[in-house]
Amino acid sequence: MTRTVFALIAVACLSRSAEAQSRIPRTGDGKPDLSGIWQVMNTAYWDIQDHNAQKGVPAGIGVVDGNELPYTPEALAKKKSNYDKRATLDPETRCYLPGVPRATYLPFPFQIVQSSSQITMLYEYAHTVRNVFMNTPHIEGQLYWWMGDSRGRWEGDTLVVDATDFNDETWFDRAGNFHSDGLHVIERYTLTDADHIAYEATIEDAKVFTRPWKMSMILNRHKEKNFRLLEYECFSF
Repeated sequence: MTRTVFALIAVACLSRSAEAQSRIPRTGDGKPDLSGIWQVMNTAYWDIQDHNAQKGVPAGIGVVDGNELPYTPEALAKKKSNYDKRATLDPETRCYLPGVPRATYLPFPFQIVQSSSQITMLYEYAHTVRNVFMNTPHIEGQLYWWMGDSRGRWEGDTLVVDATDFNDETWFDRAGNFHSDGLHVIERYTLTDADHIAYEATIEDAKVFTRPWKMSMILNRHKEKNFRLLEYECFSF
């Protein structure tokens, strides 16, 4: 009897999973269609780890798996110095491009435009544009770009983006969490239904961290009537 109950539960779960997958929008070539305008509903912009409320910063639950960042001792000291000077030292407050993955969880929407050969991400923040070139290799040689060099591929229904060739001028948040020019980011975008993307970013940077670590969050589709990206011009004083 117990085996029968477990079997029925398993069938029901599989049925719901298959039903959810069938509701995912797809492109003409059968890939999940990520096109649309998306935005997070979290506080990672201020701090990717758990944090209490303070002036100008809402309390928040972190997006880092395990809530710990494996800094080397030297890098941890720099992170603490960054935090103390965050009001003026954060590159984003000086209107620099936000970098990856920070662009994903800024408190602004962004739009995904998808084709079979290229996926473009248009961010409301400072007209930032990021191109993900599909099934192509990275450019040879070390580059130092604000948004890096992004190359994509599909693994089943998940878009995997390999981003490298960054400079060291961006932070992960306003709490002073930072990286070097050795940053390597692997992002995973998975539609869980028509209106939500499960987003993961694995961070590797041997100059700053003792091991890779990961953050994860949900991207929410904007469905309001006539919703669109507006202009946000950043001004640094």
